[in-house]
Amino acid sequence: MPKFLLATLMLALVATGTQAQDARYPNQSPNPDDNAHYGWADVLRVDPVYGVTQTTVPRQQCYDEQVVHQDRGNSTAGTILGAVVGGVLGNTIGKGDGRRAATVVGAVAGGAVGNRASDHGGSYETTQTRCREVSTVSEQRQIMGYDVEYRYRGEVYESRLNYDPGERLRVRVSVTPAD
Repeated sequence: MPKFLLATLMLALVATGTQAQDARYPNQSPNPDDNAHYGWADVLRVDPVYGVTQTTVPRQQCYDEQVVHQDRGNSTAGTILGAVVGGVLGNTIGKGDGRRAATVVGAVAGGAVGNRASDHGGSYETTQTRCREVSTVSEQRQIMGYDVEYRYRGEVYESRLNYDPGERLRVRVSVTPAD
């Protein structure tokens, strides 16, 4: 009986040693009956895989621009001033009822002359700063992943990972019948 007990104890120690090997990473298989286990592979080579990303950055672009303005002038003031001066002159010319008529004619004639003589405006230029939003596209080279070559039990494999694994890579080994 001691031999049987010794054999059972040895079998238990071997089984426990196998489990202790991956104690940090318990079997994470969703189905415990899928014949999968975990091991460690030696990393032979890691090559970063680069990609180009584009970033659009809005900014303001400002510039000076010549702007033409139209000035309408002030013909009303010229018309009124001309009418007053024409009315005064017409009033000094006539006598009696003729004086009234001369005043009215002088005011109308003076208003017409004042309207023509007044400033009818003009154009002038100024400089205005105008701004508009433009987009600048910048391209940046970024690491998109890593091509990793590793050896597990004498066989060499390659995988693309999203991280640099370092010197060793934890692998999941699944065994299924070939037939």
